[in-house]
Amino acid sequence: MRKLENSELDRKSVEDFKQSEKTPLILVLDDIRSLHNIGSVFRTADAFLIEKIYLCGITATPPNKEIHKTALGATETVCWEHHENVLEVIHSLKKDNVLTLAIEQVESAIFLQNFKVEKDKKYALIFGNEVYGVSQEAVALCDGSIEIPQLGTKHSLNISVSAGIVVWDLFQKMNWPVKI
Repeated sequence: MRKLENSELDRKSVEDFKQSEKTPLILVLDDIRSLHNIGSVFRTADAFLIEKIYLCGITATPPNKEIHKTALGATETVCWEHHENVLEVIHSLKKDNVLTLAIEQVESAIFLQNFKVEKDKKYALIFGNEVYGVSQEAVALCDGSIEIPQLGTKHSLNISVSAGIVVWDLFQKMNWPVKI
């Protein structure tokens, strides 16, 4: 077994990425404090051809040196917008027939492994603040909620880890087997 060189990975150029058909997933980051978390989510979004990221509230925006440390250029490929109010973003997405899902521990949440995707739907995944999670007001507006099962002593996962887990799960449910 031999590790592949970067030149052997046949990655898309920025232009190829921008012209590629996107995965019908939108990520909404609300009041994310950590610039490294923001950058990591951009990198995950790039890896899975995510349609767009909405950065809301206090969530910082590119260009930013600290975001770049973990995004490694993904802020140049992934489409993004900043909005002050996450509730307005959720309303707008719903008006466009996007199914909005809080990634949060709430009553009647569907465990991630039990969530069924409808292949003709577009989904927006709402991720909240590292300490407080998705606000109750945003949860109340969403069409539903997905919870990542956890068995340990902690009550939550890092937001960038949560985004990676949920995006991979929904991506593979939408696209399996993956056509590369």
